[in-house]
Amino acid sequence: MEDIPQSSTLCVPRPSKAKDPHAAVVATAPFSAQIPSNFVLIKIDRFGFSANNVTYQALGEHPHFRYFDFHPAPDVPGVSSPSIHGVIPVWGFGTIARSSHPKIHEGERVYGYFATSQYILVPVSPNDVNKHSFYVPRPHLPPDRRPYNQIIRCASDPQYNPTPIAEDLAMLYRPLFWTSFWCEDWIATSDYRGHANRVLVTSASSKTAFCLAYLMRKRHGDNIRIVGLTSMGNLGFTKGLELYHDVLDYDTFASADALQAKEDNRWIYVDVAGNEELTQRILARWSSQHTGQLAAWISLGATNLSPSQGAASLDWKANTSLETPTSSTPSGANNTPVLSHPQCEHFFMPEWLDVRKRQLSLAEIFTRQNQAWKELMVDCEGWVNIKRTYGAEEVKDAYLTVARGGLGPDAGLIWSMWDKGKDLMSKL
Repeated sequence: MEDIPQSSTLCVPRPSKAKDPHAAVVATAPFSAQIPSNFVLIKIDRFGFSANNVTYQALGEHPHFRYFDFHPAPDVPGVSSPSIHGVIPVWGFGTIARSSHPKIHEGERVYGYFATSQYILVPVSPNDVNKHSFYVPRPHLPPDRRPYNQIIRCASDPQYNPTPIAEDLAMLYRPLFWTSFWCEDWIATSDYRGHANRVLVTSASSKTAFCLAYLMRKRHGDNIRIVGLTSMGNLGFTKGLELYHDVLDYDTFASADALQAKEDNRWIYVDVAGNEELTQRILARWSSQHTGQLAAWISLGATNLSPSQGAASLDWKANTSLETPTSSTPSGANNTPVLSHPQCEHFFMPEWLDVRKRQLSLAEIFTRQNQAWKELMVDCEGWVNIKRTYGAEEVKDAYLTVARGGLGPDAGLIWSMWDKGKDLMSKL
């Protein structure tokens, strides 16, 4: 049995408790030689980190999301405390180091929603273990968080490829891609809100956004025109992906030909940036009946959100239209459009997946996902550069760089709290 005297964890201050929410610390805590019944100790080998994880941190204390409630910060006097610090959830690969559950064995390779740590000790639902996965019971969280509680057993996972580069791609794309995949599925169940023929996507350089564009073009080809908005600095990268029909920058998009809409155009606006000022500028484009119809306004993310922006006050409402999503501009007398915007619809993947599990068999869901993942692994070659960082202090420094300076769209960050060689760069 492996000797496990202690574990190091990257902790961040809770936004409600600190002047600088990015003042990360590395807390090292000892482990007991014995673990309780029906627990597993997972050695976290490495994990992906992206703008999505910064959003997790920003929403860590938000009453709807509660991302800090998945993995408590260790209580290390003078360094970290669960009441003052949080742990950012990350998607990663690990190995079962110890198990007190009879159906889970040491040495198993697993993938799940882990912590920025060397080890995590988690309980296992005694009767919720199968050959594909097992689940961490978190009764303090809503039932629709179940996808986050699943730990996948790689030996029985049809999407798993044991090569290091395939694992890296899984950590980078798997969590974001499924958000995009099920969002596109949700939009498709309403026939793209009554056969919309235009889609406008903000934060177009983010993985969530460009995976959505990728999936929309997979389904519709050039029958729907997809327009991406991004910053001037990310314009070249986003155009180079060749996933959007048009890519515009935030400063000049209003005058671009791609948005000089015809009256018969029907638009879906997908807000991935979460920037209210930008959204108001975009909605102003549909202030006239001569600029086409805004059929739906969908909030898919908040890539512009940071822990210092008061995320706890974010106005999030559970989407009540998930069962039968429809949205259109209301009409007045003689079907004359009333110049108002549809209500913003917030897409949250676990909520929609819960609906689809009642509409589709699990076999059908798995078939669709496996086919989509197989195609993505072929098509995503060359989209990003992978940069690997090893060591607890090195990961802390890398986190500070991302949190305070942002993340380039072409970067795919793979981090490990373990000392294991030097940083490497490879082109996919």
